[in-house]
This record gives sequence, C-alpha cells and structure tokens, in this order.
Amino acid sequence: MTIMNFPLSTTDWLELSKWVGIATLAFGGITALAFIFKWGTRFRLVGITAFTGVLTVGVFGLSLGLFYHVEIPGALPYTRVFDDGGRQIVIAVPPNITETQLNATLRQAAANLYSPGRGGQFQEALLIRARTLVHPNAEVSQPLYLGQVKRSVIERENDNLEIQIFTKNLARLQQFNS
Repeated sequence: MTIMNFPLSTTDWLELSKWVGIATLAFGGITALAFIFKWGTRFRLVGITAFTGVLTVGVFGLSLGLFYHVEIPGALPYTRVFDDGGRQIVIAVPPNITETQLNATLRQAAANLYSPGRGGQFQEALLIRARTLVHPNAEVSQPLYLGQVKRSVIERENDNLEIQIFTKNLARLQQFNS
C-alpha cells in the first residue's frame, strides 16, 4: 500500500507556507516603512500584508496533511454514488472488473473513504458496497452489487477488513459482458 502523491505533498505545502510567511513579513516591513515615511500607498500595503497573512495561514493549513489517499496496486477507479455521511457508502465500479481488481478496489475505497467524523455513539463498522450497472435489455439498467467491505471507524490504519465478494453476481456479470 503506497500513499498517492498529489502535485504538492504535505512537506511541499509546509515549505511553501514558510516562503509565503517570509513574504508576509517582508510586506509587513515595507508597510512599516511606508507609515514611517508617509508614502501614499501605505494603506494599500496594509491590505497586501493582510492578504499574504491570510494566504500564509491557508497554505499552512494545507500542510497539516489534509490529503491522505492510498493507492492499492490493481485497484480500478471508482465513483462514490451514495454516501449517507455515516455508516454506508456505495461505489460504482466498471462492469468489466475482475475479482482481483474488485478486492483491490474495495481495499482502496476502505482506506480512502475513511473519516474520523464517521464515528459516533455506537462505533458501528463502516460499510462500503461496490456495484455496477448491467443492462438486461436496451431500455433497462439494473444495479448489481459485486462486493462489500466493512472497516472500523475508530482506527485509521486498519488491516482487519471484512471483505465479501459476491461470486454469484460476478459470474452473472460475466454473462452480461460476453
């Protein structure tokens, strides 16, 4: 399991926040000089300094590690189609998915869709179900659930996942794909 890197990692954001903070201090110094020497742009410099201060706080906030995504080898892209904000999530997967890819995709979804805010009074498990759409005929689309994973909402690093693959539905899916 590897953590997927975004264009800027958390350490990159921290480095950027340092430089934006230095720019804020520089603008603060220039603003102080503007007031001492009574420059006409002194009040504009106050706004610029305040704005760079807000940018510094925002960039520092991004450096706190708000981006946590896991990349599991073999996992396919999925789309979240239902999320009750609590204990149930449904993801849509491509109709040509294999059992191995489904297992990896469920593991990746369990890691990426975890949120400590999903915890609650009863600490029930988070249930993520994977489905695809099949077309029995040209005018009908029918959801077909292929598997599910249950994970703890208490621990972020949780390797004790309960993964169920619905093999009958996977076999049925192969009928629609052929």
